[in-house]
Amino acid sequence: MTEEHAVVIVGGGPTGVMLAAELALAGVEAVVLERRPSAEIESARARAGGLHARTIEVLDQRGIAERFLAEGDAMQVAAFAGVTLDLSDFPTRHPYGLALWQKHTERILGAWAREVGVLVQYGRELTGLAQDDDGVDIHLADGNTLRAGYVVGCDGGRSLVRKLAGIDFPGWGPSVSSIIAEVEMRGEPEFGFRNDALGVNAMRPLEGGRVGVVVRDDQLDRESELTLEDVRKAIVAVWGSDFGLASADLISRFTDATRQAASYRARRVLLAGDAAHIHSPAGGQGLNLGVQDAVNLGWKLAQVVTEAAPAGLLDTYNDERHPVAARVLKYTMALTALQRGDDRTGALSEQIGDLLGIVAARDRVAGLVSGLDIHYDLGGDHPLVGRRMPDLDLATASGPLRVYTLLHRARPVLINLGEPESLDLGDWADRAQLVDATYEGAWELPVLGEVAAPAAVFVRPDGHVAWVGDHAQVGLDAALATWLGPPAKP
Repeated sequence: MTEEHAVVIVGGGPTGVMLAAELALAGVEAVVLERRPSAEIESARARAGGLHARTIEVLDQRGIAERFLAEGDAMQVAAFAGVTLDLSDFPTRHPYGLALWQKHTERILGAWAREVGVLVQYGRELTGLAQDDDGVDIHLADGNTLRAGYVVGCDGGRSLVRKLAGIDFPGWGPSVSSIIAEVEMRGEPEFGFRNDALGVNAMRPLEGGRVGVVVRDDQLDRESELTLEDVRKAIVAVWGSDFGLASADLISRFTDATRQAASYRARRVLLAGDAAHIHSPAGGQGLNLGVQDAVNLGWKLAQVVTEAAPAGLLDTYNDERHPVAARVLKYTMALTALQRGDDRTGALSEQIGDLLGIVAARDRVAGLVSGLDIHYDLGGDHPLVGRRMPDLDLATASGPLRVYTLLHRARPVLINLGEPESLDLGDWADRAQLVDATYEGAWELPVLGEVAAPAAVFVRPDGHVAWVGDHAQVGLDAALATWLGPPAKP
């Protein structure tokens, strides 16, 4: 008997789990298929190493940021051309990044997801899919077949979902390859960084006396599995010694290959996270982009699945997120190039570093790296439209209230900052919240600075402003129809 699901998500990493949680908050059942046998990943230090400011805000919008902050180290992690980009003066509750290895991010995120009803099925591997006008058939390695209304590929850079959906993945091949390993050395390793003409090499101490190594690999198109001997040769080539290399708990590799899906949607199949875009890990952007993809897509997909909104709403996911990733990909390409250790690259880095001493230049790059400057082109004359809603401390009849508290259940909200009860949601009253409030402080946006205080704002579940207006409500109905679907027929 074929299992049937509203949504099947292929890939149980942070992107897939976050997406499933977003759907669950909207009351939509989704199942996550993960080919790993369990939630464990191979190393506490493999993969992503932290969160940028906007991702912390996104988690704050769901009321779970403190869970991550309690286990990580808040610090300034945004950087470019060797310059740390200090966010401490940015108008946000979280003017910093968070150092937290992906293993812990996945564990914390997974615990919350289970609380809201997410089901991850481990040991289930996709082998094929076929879609028609009404749904998608998913074929698994165990011989079972699932039927879904929609499938979302969150299955990484080599995404089988993307390939089976026929979505092109244009971009640039690798120019540099690196080995990452956790090893035991009987000698005294040289901790720290060592740049060469191809990029960064480094050793750092780990728990239990182990050593974390990142070292360049001279084989860009390596197909064979890496061995301890490959690691030894690479270390000797850079440092001149293997420092008594004895064993390895983890050996993996990464490159600066940079590609982006031509489209994030092919009818009933969508892509998110690394399935939609890959790039150098320099700058720590991958996990952050994926989580933000999920938060943009989840509420839209939920409305389409429940038939509150037409399927065309899903096109706005590609329209909004594709340009964001394209900017990040160019940033990581530039960052990788600037990590080369030759004299000319060093001179270029120095020049860029001088330019970053200009506040406006620093803010521009810091906004990109942190994700705090993301702007979706939603039209409108006010600079707030399309940007993240500031997490203001509002005053209401019921007491003080943070804006992000209103988003904990991923419901859109119309905030009336003018005369109480002067706005109404009309035919959309059952699909959004309406809050009368006041705010006396300045309205500031990262990079842009202070903006005119609005009389009312409509905030989408992903925390982005979709309408700014006043008690006349000009354009409000159109915005509500665009993002929440047409009013229900009487």
